Formats: sequence, C-alpha cells, structure tokens
Amino acid sequence: MALPSYDFVIVGGGSAGSALANRLSADPGNRVLVLEAGRSDYPWDVFIHMPAALTYPIGNRFYDWMYESEPEPHMGGRRIYHARGKVLGGSSSINGMIFQRGNPLDYERWAADPGMESWDYAHCLPYFKRMENCLAAAADDPLRGRSGPLVLERGPASNPLFGAFLQAAQQAGFPLTDDVNGYRQEGFAAFDRTIHRGRRLSAAGAYLRPAMGRRNLTVRTRTMVTRVLFHGRRAVGVEYGHGRGATRRVRAGEVILCGGAVNSPQLLQLSGVGNADELRALGVPVVQDVPGVGENLQDHLEVYVQHACRRPVSVQPYLKWRHRPWVGLRWLLSRGGPGATNHFEAGGFARSNEDVAYPNLMFHFLPVAVRYDGSAPVGGHGYQVHIGPMYSDARGSVKIRSRDPRSKPALRFNYLSTDQDRREWVEAVRTARGILGQPALAPYDGGEIAPGPGVRTDEEILDWVRREGETALHPSCTCKMGTDTMAVVDPTSMRVRGVDGLRVVDASVMPYITNGNIYAPVMMTAEKAADLVLGNEPLPPVREEFHRHRHTTRDHRA
Repeated sequence: MALPSYDFVIVGGGSAGSALANRLSADPGNRVLVLEAGRSDYPWDVFIHMPAALTYPIGNRFYDWMYESEPEPHMGGRRIYHARGKVLGGSSSINGMIFQRGNPLDYERWAADPGMESWDYAHCLPYFKRMENCLAAAADDPLRGRSGPLVLERGPASNPLFGAFLQAAQQAGFPLTDDVNGYRQEGFAAFDRTIHRGRRLSAAGAYLRPAMGRRNLTVRTRTMVTRVLFHGRRAVGVEYGHGRGATRRVRAGEVILCGGAVNSPQLLQLSGVGNADELRALGVPVVQDVPGVGENLQDHLEVYVQHACRRPVSVQPYLKWRHRPWVGLRWLLSRGGPGATNHFEAGGFARSNEDVAYPNLMFHFLPVAVRYDGSAPVGGHGYQVHIGPMYSDARGSVKIRSRDPRSKPALRFNYLSTDQDRREWVEAVRTARGILGQPALAPYDGGEIAPGPGVRTDEEILDWVRREGETALHPSCTCKMGTDTMAVVDPTSMRVRGVDGLRVVDASVMPYITNGNIYAPVMMTAEKAADLVLGNEPLPPVREEFHRHRHTTRDHRA
C-alpha cells in the first residue's frame, strides 16, 4: 500500500507550526499535514483559555512536557524545572501571554553575523507588522500592525499598585515609554498581551483554527514523530506513533521541524543529523555531521523580588479557594473580572549600567506575591517584580541520551557560569530594589519578603539567585541560523545544512536570544520563514527610526 503523501509535513503544532500551517495551506495546491504530540486545545478547556488560569497547566502532565535540566553546576546542583506546552498552540497555550518583540538592536546583532544580513530590524519589522493587530496603536503608526491575525490588547494596569510602580520607576531615574514594542523599548509602560475579549489568544487560536476548515490542511494530535526518514541525504518523510498504535510513516515533499528549542534538536539527533561522534557513540546511524545541533542553548533566568503590601489592594484574595468559583463563573458568563487578565499588565526595560548598548534588564510587575506556577503564595497582600538579565553570555546544550524518542534529552543551561552573568545578576537585583524602595510605593510597602533583609552583599545576592532562580521559559538558539561551522540552519532558506528537504522554523533558529519574552520573535520568524519556504518575494524592508542609547563603551555581544 502506498504511503500517504503531503507537500509539507510540519512537526509540531505549537507557535511556529501554527503560523506556518496557516500560511502554507493558504495555497490550495499545497497539501499540509501538522503532527502534534500533545492534546487538542479544546474550546471548553478553561485552563487554557481563561487568562488568569495560566498557573494550572504548568506542572500538569496533560498540558506540560515537564522537563528538568541536568544538575546545574553553578546553581548548587539544582535541577531547574522547564514547562513546555503539550497541546495545540504549544507554549503559547500555557505561557504568560506577554507580547514583546525584543529591542530593534537585537536584530541588528543578528544581522552582524556573516550571512544574516536579511535578518536585521528593517527586514524583520514588516513581518512583525503583518502578524499584529495591536488595538492600542494608532492606525498610522509606522512601527505597529493593525490588521494581522494576532490581536494584542494592552494591559489596563488600573490596580493602584501598577500606578505606584510606574511612578517609582520614574523616581528611580527610569523613563516611561508609550510602547515597549514601538519606537522606544527602553522605559516602563503597560504591556501588550495576547488576550482578546477576555480570552487567551494562542497561536493555535490566531492561526491554526481559522485554517482548519481548509481541505488541504490535516491536523493530528497525540501523534509523536519519532524520526525523520531519509533517502540518502534527502528527507522524504517521517515516522510517527499515534497513541498506543503501531508506528506509521508518511511521505513528504518537505519536512519542517517546529518542535522548539528542545524537541527540534532532539529529533534531528534521533534522525542522524548532529555531532557525528556523539551520535555514533549512541548507536545512531549518521546521516549528516552538523556539530551545532543542540549547542548554543540560551534562556532567561529570573527571580521574584517580593514585598508585603500594607493596603488590601493586591489580587491576593482571588487566589483563595473560596473565591475561585466566583472568579471562574464571572469569566464564563461575561469574559470579565479577575479571570480575564494575566495580571502581568505592566513592566519595563532598563540598562543596569551605562556601558550596555540597550536594555539588559526586563521587569514584570505583578500585584500579588506568588510564584509563577501559583505555588507558595505569601499569607497576605503583596506585590513583586520579576527580574533578570536579558542577554547572558552563558551557553548550554540539548543532547539525546539514547535512541529512544520518548526519553527526554539532557538539558544543561549553565546559568551563572560567566563573569558577565554574575555581575549583571547583582546589578539586576539592586536595580529592582532601587525601584521598589522609592517613595511612590512607600504607602503600600510592608517590607521585603524576598530576598529579605538578610541578603545584602554581592555574594549573598548570588547565593539567593542560586537557590531561588527559575527559568522564564525562553529556551532558544539550539539550531541557530548562520554560516559559521556551528550554524545549523541556512538563514536564506531555513534548510538544515548538508541535507535536502528538511527545514527548521522555531525558537531554536535564533542565533542570540532577544531581550524579552520570545513568543513574538518566534512568530515573526515563522511569518518570514513562510515566504522563504513558498518562494514568495520577501516583504520589502521597512526602515524606520528607533530609539538608541548612543553613549556606549562596551559591546555586549558574545
């Protein structure tokens, strides 16, 4: 019996996979198959679609792949938990819904590498604009999109703690900005969020579901791809398992990996594309020696600087079990109330010293003191800032342990492994404390809970970060674009070096992590990649001015 055949097989129905599926299937002549290992994002699933329920899927095996790092040598041997979306929409279905493009100079940094010229800000900007419908932007704003599929609503930031925080940032010497995704990223403001009419708008909701009625698009969930099939050095299909059934195969004109910074390098290695010596040691037949596969792993580490609140204005009461039915019922009936927001409604970007070219610190303010996964809230009212350096020069790796595709790969991030990283961490915590100690917050300030008054010296701060630091859930860069010997993906085509018929489009292709949440850059990359895959004329570059801090003495690039 002949194998089923498609023009494009997309491995992963997450953020990038959803966008690609929409764009590639827009041509009815293309037969497109999406294979997603996780579950469907059922429309009745309140834990996905209610913004305030974002803490529920994390750590839940039905929604989360539940990765852990190897013992991190510079974090006291701790294994750092990593949530990854196990559902259509991928991590965009379980993330914090904060939409941040990164700084324009991030893309200038990308373009400074050989062969990456077409990934500068001017070439990326039209794809950001194509995907956005930013409701807060003016219709004639040359930097923002108003007609794309991804609707962005700006946080109201109406809780008095947000106003006090923004005023405190000014008192500490930092500016406000109109739009962190517009002309000036540097500064503090309300954030754009992927929330529309009180519901999370994931990549699946914005891109994939509107396309699923097309006859030429097939989407299968609970389907784990175990290997890319090759004829010589050409990818010709994939092997996959569906539920507990027998392994199946499907032919493909092209295979596009969209599994993210963990799963894409894992699948390449399982399929014989990677460091040849390491693959042979595991008994994996080598198809192509590409030593950069799984290397260059980058992420954002963060901590929470928490304060008790003397006034009963935080959202802490909504965490109590007796109030949750009311929160859920109000959301179900009206898509309103405290369930209709992610509560990450404002924050900002700042430079920790005058030497860095653009902001190296990101702040998320939250009007409650609680961990990201919803655990261990303080007993009473509180507030907190999420803080961490944005372009650490620490580098890690993703490596398979065996030929078993269901065995999770070894993740090593090497947090706090460099002098720059440690220096900027001390600066980050001191900067956050400087803002939270300003007069604007004094009427609310009930004292610092974490790290607490016993943590003052540089080494005490670093010890606290080693104990309490958590991932901001931004793994990236493990199949980087470029032309050097450690590059994996051709930046002009998204093809994997040395093989045909195989491309990668997801967070793994970023050469350097951007200085914010990475969902927006991933979606931009998918939009741009869709034109490269289809052979379309790329959108013309948009050369608009953006804010630069011009007095720089140190180049951060590593």
